[in-house]
Amino acid sequence: MTRSLDPLLDPRSIAMIGASADAGRIGGMPLDLLTRFGYAGGIYPVNPKYQEVFGQRCWPDIESVPEPVDLAVLAIAAADVTPMLRRCHAKGVRAAIVYAAGFAEAGGEGARLQDELEAFVAESGMAVAGPNCMGFANLNTRAYTAFASVFKTAPAQDGPGSVSLLTQSGNVCAAVYAIARRLGLPFSHFINTGNEACLDFSQYLEYLAADPQTEIVLGYIEQLRDGERFIRACRELERQGKLLIALKAGTTDKGAQAVQSHTSALAGDRRVYGAAFRQLNVIEATDFAQMAHLAGLATLRHRGAGKRVAVLTMSGALGAILADKFIGAGLDLPDLPPDLQAVLRGGIPDYGMVGNPVDVTGNVVNDPDFVRTVLEALATSAAIDAVVVYAPGYMLDRMADALADVSRRHPRLFVAIDTGLAQSRAALREAGVAVFEDLGLAVSALAPYLLWCEARNARRIAQAPEPAAVAMPALPCNEADARAYVGGFGLPQARAGAARSAEEAVADARAAGYPVALKILSPDIAHKTEAGGVALNLADDEAVRGAYRAVTQAAARAQPDARIDGVMVQKMERGVAEIIVGATRDPVFGPVLTVGLGGVLTELYQDTSHRLLPVDEDIALQMLRELKAFALLDGYRGKPRADVAAACRSIVAVGNALLAAPAAVAEIEVNPLLIKEAGQGVAVLDALILPATP
Repeated sequence: MTRSLDPLLDPRSIAMIGASADAGRIGGMPLDLLTRFGYAGGIYPVNPKYQEVFGQRCWPDIESVPEPVDLAVLAIAAADVTPMLRRCHAKGVRAAIVYAAGFAEAGGEGARLQDELEAFVAESGMAVAGPNCMGFANLNTRAYTAFASVFKTAPAQDGPGSVSLLTQSGNVCAAVYAIARRLGLPFSHFINTGNEACLDFSQYLEYLAADPQTEIVLGYIEQLRDGERFIRACRELERQGKLLIALKAGTTDKGAQAVQSHTSALAGDRRVYGAAFRQLNVIEATDFAQMAHLAGLATLRHRGAGKRVAVLTMSGALGAILADKFIGAGLDLPDLPPDLQAVLRGGIPDYGMVGNPVDVTGNVVNDPDFVRTVLEALATSAAIDAVVVYAPGYMLDRMADALADVSRRHPRLFVAIDTGLAQSRAALREAGVAVFEDLGLAVSALAPYLLWCEARNARRIAQAPEPAAVAMPALPCNEADARAYVGGFGLPQARAGAARSAEEAVADARAAGYPVALKILSPDIAHKTEAGGVALNLADDEAVRGAYRAVTQAAARAQPDARIDGVMVQKMERGVAEIIVGATRDPVFGPVLTVGLGGVLTELYQDTSHRLLPVDEDIALQMLRELKAFALLDGYRGKPRADVAAACRSIVAVGNALLAAPAAVAEIEVNPLLIKEAGQGVAVLDALILPATP
């Protein structure tokens, strides 16, 4: 059921049920804020104990309120919540916020109360926030429904705002708001989601994506309950040119649970979230201060910037430090063009650098006209996207007029780092210059912001393939069936055969050509090596006969209940490298692809890249290039180059195989995929299909 969130986030009238005359209590603080900041809508305190609170008439019950009510705020005990919601619904109240804790998070009776609440909401269609929710604030309409003292202690906001806070914690919401307001960030919405019994993070994000007053969203995420809606909301944010900055808390190592395959262990909860953020162009933050400073950069609206940075300093040492940090964070410091260097050399002594970083030396501030010339040249150069100026204290003050003037007249992003106490900070910010007082914080904010800008200018979203007409074998299935299925999507196979006796194995080995490998064939044994079910480099008929007996007996001892379908006989093939390609259904985001260094080293090195499906060959190439081991495919130390193009086609094919598979298939894995020399293709050496667990 789709519910309008307007009554929650932009209410025309508010009833406070459980109202208090004490501004320090949760039933009083929102009323204090509403009256203090001048909310223009209807305010209706409800509590039979009072005649009046905060200058507003207090009503004995919700039924007595004479006017229509958009939003009811419930500052009452958990056990009373659902009965009161029923009364509100009968009165025509469209939405509610539930402050009370003691629901699902408390277990036992609390879980029963939450079940009762969820059933009512499903039945009524009412928009209910929480429970265990601090409340909201619409700063543009001054609709404060949160019991948050931060609105009294943080610098007050005068004009309209464009930054929205959306967190799964009330305390985080307040903490980020306090830091951001000290930086002067203008807010639109203050939202914390509570237990998300009825409305979750992704639904609020969907609202903010469509909200004309929101341009930037600061999000704190512990767990997403609706990954598909989150993906849609992020794509709508991107379509609107809006930015989501997210801090994800908590890590979950699924590796311990992944007893049957490598892919689940390699993907893991945390890695998939990170991959989803990158693919959806969400900036992932690491702390509250970074979030606030990132939003500060984004409010400057230099969305067309990129990752090419020019660094201007009065110190060669600081130039070197900043160059190291920016390059280490993924930005580029390109050499400045000769004509630009010539302009710089016109006023920079021979001992000052002009290539990038630029060391104008301390004397340059004595020549304001040359400072303006330098800044103007950097602002108009097509070789760079952003200019970072390090000038502490009085040196920045000496440059401030020129810097402010150039920043106003040109769309180039200028950033000033002042580790002193420059008096010009406010004036520079007013002129659109981002000002940082800490070098590390400047790098941690500027680098991800510029990389976001770069990615935004080069987005690609792969199109889902048409469903393929490839028959899925009965599950669970053995390797031969798995190889046949993925082969239907164009994955080349190593020469192999299935044998049910030693003599059949010998015949298959002769047909494939020695040397060969033997692998146990069973739908119940995923990790053949651990079960003693693999024999390699068999050079003749007798070796194959002996290996057949050895692997079948070892597998029977390792897993007595496993069904044994014989062995796979496979020619030993040579190539440049082996990778793993696995597609799995993530419980949050759905189909996810993992690519990594393959073979027995997969879990040891954890060298992996991840994407939400579908992917195309360009995205597959990006994934390969993200691997530390990519050098092995690219002619490392004179070795042959690998057939990367064929590998990319195979990566796409594995993803398509999962997308075409029924929901009963949880995972498809090719490990290893042998990549041969350029022009020689690839070969599937092993394949695995895992059914979903009941």
